[in-house]
Amino acid sequence: MVRIALDAMGGDFAPSVPVLGALEALNDLPESCELILVGREEAIEAALAKHEVVHRNRFRIVDAPETIEMNEKPLAAVRGKRTSSIRIGLELQKNGQADAFVSAGNTGATMAASTLLLGLYPGIKRPAIATVFPTATRPVLVLDVGANIGCGQRELHGFAHLGAVFSRVVLGKDDPAIGLLNIGEEEEKGGQDVREAFETLTEDPGLRFIGNVEGNQILSGECDVIVCDGFVGNVVLKFAESVARMCLKVLERELSGYSSDQAVLSRLKEVLDHAETGGAPLLGVRGVSVVCHGRSSASAVKNAINVAVQSVERRLTEFVGKELARGVA
Repeated sequence: MVRIALDAMGGDFAPSVPVLGALEALNDLPESCELILVGREEAIEAALAKHEVVHRNRFRIVDAPETIEMNEKPLAAVRGKRTSSIRIGLELQKNGQADAFVSAGNTGATMAASTLLLGLYPGIKRPAIATVFPTATRPVLVLDVGANIGCGQRELHGFAHLGAVFSRVVLGKDDPAIGLLNIGEEEEKGGQDVREAFETLTEDPGLRFIGNVEGNQILSGECDVIVCDGFVGNVVLKFAESVARMCLKVLERELSGYSSDQAVLSRLKEVLDHAETGGAPLLGVRGVSVVCHGRSSASAVKNAINVAVQSVERRLTEFVGKELARGVA
């Protein structure tokens, strides 16, 4: 059985959206999957009352009376609010009562609580948030996209290994191509940390490192994994989301009234809509922790739950441990 703890109080539209996302996920997930809704029990029950609940025997509620708000300082909130939905959800995983945790709540708090409660792998100083970007040919995993503002050579090298494992285990890439995001392809480009990372990645026999890649190569399909620090990655992520929204709006306007083109438009929405990915795994922690956008829709929450289930079923944590045990990160 796969047990996913869901932060029912996380996100701008909680608990209604996380609860609906959970119900939609149960419609698609096999009978062996169980969901644990973590949050204020009365609020969760009220949200459930608005829907026809078919799979009541496949989820349970764990009461968590406190909520960490988006504007709170992450570490202080995690330590101060010991009965928050984020902390209790991750404690369920720590204590073996859940196999993964999903939240659309305060990302910093989720990262802090995951690090504090689940711990990090040896060789990993800080976890990374990894996001799958669509390309014209194959998806590309970009990390870090916001967990770490400044990263040295060691962190960037570790991110490459974390991304490679996720790409192999979850995305099914046998020998993922790794690129280092830079302002030019030449090895002397970029700051000192990036130049040092280029050198160590080049010398690493455990990775198929193809060198520096520029911003215009992110969506080209050349790479399976692109490594960068969290500041750059977050800017890239937000820009990509805005471009996708703009493209969809333009296409909807131009194709309005052409029924024959609606199927194409629908397919483009599936490719470009961030909700289709849903959640971003927090890589480097000793467990499965998936973060979602605060404005996530029910569909995005459902897909984030699917990411968590896939990570558990394909034993992502086990393979990350084996990769990092080699001492190359």
